[in-house]
Amino acid sequence: MAEFNAKQQLPGLLDWMRAQMKACGGKTAVIGISGGKDSSVVAALSVAAYGRENVVGVLMPDGVQPDIDYSNGLVDVLNIRHYTFNIHGGTSGILDEMARVGIDASRQTKVNLPSRIRMATLYAIAQSEDNGIVLNTSNLSEDWVGYCTIYGDSAGAFSPLGMYTTEEVIALGAELGLPESFLIKPPSDGLTGKTDEDNLGFTYHAVNEYIRKGEVDPAIKEQIDRKHKVSRFKFQTLPVYQNGLPIVLPEETDYYNPNKK
Repeated sequence: MAEFNAKQQLPGLLDWMRAQMKACGGKTAVIGISGGKDSSVVAALSVAAYGRENVVGVLMPDGVQPDIDYSNGLVDVLNIRHYTFNIHGGTSGILDEMARVGIDASRQTKVNLPSRIRMATLYAIAQSEDNGIVLNTSNLSEDWVGYCTIYGDSAGAFSPLGMYTTEEVIALGAELGLPESFLIKPPSDGLTGKTDEDNLGFTYHAVNEYIRKGEVDPAIKEQIDRKHKVSRFKFQTLPVYQNGLPIVLPEETDYYNPNKK
């Protein structure tokens, strides 16, 4: 397999991003900024594709975020307009209301809630900007094993990095001239202090080798395959019951006509 060439990838990727923005009727890219490689690279790609004047970064700590200096550093390096929204009032407000009505919030609720509050915040800002469009910042490696929150960080109008592995994202960032510090920051769940790889039980490098070369330790293969299979619902178009009643109007997608040829 040929070595990944970030320089060759960039022109096509940037053209695709411009086409997607146009198709959405958008102008301003709105991006959640964590200071890690994915949001950093999507922000840098957006500056290259749309111009820095059409990019808005949103920093969203949940209370105190010890590593927020990375996020502040990124928006300074890219010189983009940005906001800092502390979402703690939103997350704590929902959890407090759950407790008030007698619902014991599960660990998964507490893990996923901040991601969904962040996405709601991004869409609130986007709809108040000049034709703002929320860009997804997930990568192929995370998505392959379902390491994302449905209606949280898996959302967005389109996904520039959705077909790139973690290592390829780093290469794209380097080609764009991002400082290494933003590309090597280990991603974490933002709650327990554990990294993604700690929670998964295997490395993204193992996932990447499996995806691109089909090479992986059998024990890890079993884990990856299982996580991949059970998480596919996160990436499907919302299923609808096909009741057999006719829709006589033309439709460009297969959402209303899944049997369309």
